[in-house]
Amino acid sequence: MESNEINALKEAKKEGKLLESTLLNIKEFSDNENLPQWVDDSLCELIQASKWEELNDRFYKNLAFGTGGMRGRTIGQVVTEAERGGVQKKETPKYAAVGSNTLNEITLLRATKALFLYVKQWMAECGIMEQPRLVVAHDVRHFSQKFSELVAYTWGELGGYAMLFDGPRSTPQLSFTVRNRYAHAGVVITASHNPYHDNGFKAYFDDGAQLVPPHAGNVVEKYNDISIGELLPLLMSEKPTQTWTILQTGDDLAYRAALEDSVLDPEMLKKHAPKLVFTPIHGTGAIAAIPALWDHGVDVAVVDEQNKHDPNFSTVKSPNPENPEALKAGIAVARKTKSALVMGSDPDCDRIGVAVKAAKGDFICLTGNQVASMLGEYRLSTLKRKQLLDEQNGSSFAILKTFVTTPLLGKIAELYGARCINTPTGFKWMAEKLAKYEHAASIEVKENEGLSLDFDGTDLFARIDVLTRYSTYVALAAEESYGYLPLDLVRDKDGNASALAIAELFAFLSSTGTSAFDYLDSLYKKYGYHKEHTENIYFEGAEGSATISKLASSYRDNPLSKVADIGVFQTKDFLSSGFIDEDEDPLLQENFIKLNLDNGFSIAVRPSGTEPKIKYYLFGCGEPMVSDLEASKQTIDTEVERIASWLVEDAHERVRGT
Repeated sequence: MESNEINALKEAKKEGKLLESTLLNIKEFSDNENLPQWVDDSLCELIQASKWEELNDRFYKNLAFGTGGMRGRTIGQVVTEAERGGVQKKETPKYAAVGSNTLNEITLLRATKALFLYVKQWMAECGIMEQPRLVVAHDVRHFSQKFSELVAYTWGELGGYAMLFDGPRSTPQLSFTVRNRYAHAGVVITASHNPYHDNGFKAYFDDGAQLVPPHAGNVVEKYNDISIGELLPLLMSEKPTQTWTILQTGDDLAYRAALEDSVLDPEMLKKHAPKLVFTPIHGTGAIAAIPALWDHGVDVAVVDEQNKHDPNFSTVKSPNPENPEALKAGIAVARKTKSALVMGSDPDCDRIGVAVKAAKGDFICLTGNQVASMLGEYRLSTLKRKQLLDEQNGSSFAILKTFVTTPLLGKIAELYGARCINTPTGFKWMAEKLAKYEHAASIEVKENEGLSLDFDGTDLFARIDVLTRYSTYVALAAEESYGYLPLDLVRDKDGNASALAIAELFAFLSSTGTSAFDYLDSLYKKYGYHKEHTENIYFEGAEGSATISKLASSYRDNPLSKVADIGVFQTKDFLSSGFIDEDEDPLLQENFIKLNLDNGFSIAVRPSGTEPKIKYYLFGCGEPMVSDLEASKQTIDTEVERIASWLVEDAHERVRGT
């Protein structure tokens, strides 16, 4: 970078157009002698064009690990000619967006080296004298294949052994393959349901789950200690030499076989298989989910226009199945094929959305809380019907859910004598519970029966027997954001397994002549009507991050005593220490506040760990066995909407006052 650009940066800082942290991070980049020409050219382009807001967004901080790993823009709001590299606009640029806060070749190398260094250190401390093994997967996003190859190449250059799929695969398959291949770590290149311009680096440990403490903190510490200069030699090659191993068809078949364990009653599914429409929304969902459904005789119509890998997700506004618009094409196909059920998975197929045909012919999208509740009731009732769950051993069964997932699941578990365990947001915390229960069962069966348990190699019902005698069997793990896990051989939410479990649920409904909405109403009559609502308030860029932080802090500095004229009788601030879960395990401190109101409702406030927003979760509930369910619904719905409006207005007032 020439003196003209340096002077322009200093002047912009003096005029308040450039943050001090931005200037420091740009300096760290530009001070390296071996900086690739395209990086230097990109910086100069942005400076010469006075793109100060773009530079702030790209450089105001270092991209960090959050609840979903590390995500960031790979394509800037402004794409430089150097990054474009002569590629057409709708195609993937030659290089990712330069920046310390973007996911690009340099930040990716930093994350890979940090993970390798920690895994190698951990193995040495545990006395594991092996070459560190890594499984790498990627979705269909811009740069996903290039990034996955760069990760695999870097792992090999550092002294490890990397295994890579021959094309896009889902995130849950990565989780399974880490375990199945006895790898020490895993990486999947994905930004899940984020907009097209994002990508991410999700790190997994040897148990197939995303990093949790102390591993996560140690990787972050090493990440922060790595300088850009030591990474640049790994960028010298335009296309890395293939030093990794390509995974074989057998790895796909092993995962497909494992998916069988998500079905509790195969005969039910076979005899009453529903007719459905499936859309992968341009992502990886069709690779495993559709063959798994076919294996069980399910009649699946695929949305052809969305069964094409497209990093721009051209047919939808957002590839997030939480948004009804994302299932619109699937609903259109359902009308043509006379199907009553539509499923859609996000790009990396860890989440799945559901739309169901109602009595008048309209399709209604179910919420993640509704699907989770229906699955919870069906799976526990099936375990009871199969005489696996009874009054004596009920407490050895559990449903796992996050704090921000419907409390209806807790009431369902209680009725069946099972436990409901609440965890912080993020499926990795539920995966940690699964690992704990597996470890406890393995120790007990060894001590009591002298057997070494091959957990993944044990039949489902034999696993259930061992786990319920010596530990805990998880019938379902679920989160409100459309993530479910109905089997324990995967340690992340699984859209492929969920597709099978949901198909089984609808087969059961078909066998009894019950609609999804009648089934939901039966739950509401039994447990009380539950209404959940989420408000998201977005604050983009460098300034937005500071605003979110201040807004979250304001609820501690100026706590709510009333919400929309309803008293707050209890406030739990999970940044405080001392909280424990239902297993009496200590809870990690997190930026999360829960309010319990005098009318029985509750509210959770939490900044997102992966997107530039703060989230408000509302939980309304009524009494069970009410004489007029519709009146109860209307009353609670109206009150939830009123509280939501009040919270949004109060949030904006707090922002204006900071």
